[in-house]
Amino acid sequence: MFSKTVLSSCKRTHKVCLLRGLATEASAAPEIVQVNAALSKKTARPNLHTGIILNRSPIITRTLTAFEKAYYAYQARIHRALHNPFPYDFYFKQGSPLESRFNIEERRRERKAFGAPFGMQTGETSEAEKLAEATMRDEEEAMPRVHEADISSDFKNLHRRGQRNLYLLLKKQDNGTAVWKFPQGSVDRGELLHHAATRGLEVECGNNMDTWIVSRNPIGVFHPLSPASASGAEKDVVFFYKAHIMAGQVRPNRTHAQDFAWLTKGEIKTRVDEDYWLGIKDMLSDF
Repeated sequence: MFSKTVLSSCKRTHKVCLLRGLATEASAAPEIVQVNAALSKKTARPNLHTGIILNRSPIITRTLTAFEKAYYAYQARIHRALHNPFPYDFYFKQGSPLESRFNIEERRRERKAFGAPFGMQTGETSEAEKLAEATMRDEEEAMPRVHEADISSDFKNLHRRGQRNLYLLLKKQDNGTAVWKFPQGSVDRGELLHHAATRGLEVECGNNMDTWIVSRNPIGVFHPLSPASASGAEKDVVFFYKAHIMAGQVRPNRTHAQDFAWLTKGEIKTRVDEDYWLGIKDMLSDF
């Protein structure tokens, strides 16, 4: 009697354990599916691209503001007042052409610093001063700060807007629409990003430029939204690298770009798409 009771209880216990195991597997099945789905999403790698922000640095000094001009003029007047009179007899032989040249230049500096009647000619002009004035007229004058490219609105000329930072933009076709973007290329399997950036620049812009990539590390990243994705999933990633042009000019590959332009930050804003502008504006210099 005792043995039958023990056997029946063991059978019931085995059935309960079996049912509990099946219930556990059934409840864990949805969780496993969710984990697998999450892993599949994480392992989906985007398409990598590299872009080059090619910069032409300012080639002339910036024009002073009204406050800066007033400040430096005030400092120049203080400097001249503290150092007058200058002992030119110690440095120049009396009656020499160098002394006459110095006197002419000194009068000009006095007139510029303090205005008339300072620096005005008094008395007769000597022969040495006449000779010095004739030689000074033949000297080269300073080049104008406004280039011909600024007057003619030549956006392809590297000498335009000499006080500002210029950036290279290419005109491309994107799904049948003309868009302006920085030089950009894809990354091959196993290729370093900065190598891909250099290769992409040469493919799209030619090898007629002497350029220098600032660093092997990108200065920014841009996540363009795929137009075919209704959910807004990011499929492409663009890593931007900063580079400088030393010499040469762009010769765009017509299969990749139809046109090019050297533009300031403000001019770039008027040509690119709004999403593109929001992604790259912080990588550009304000001046």
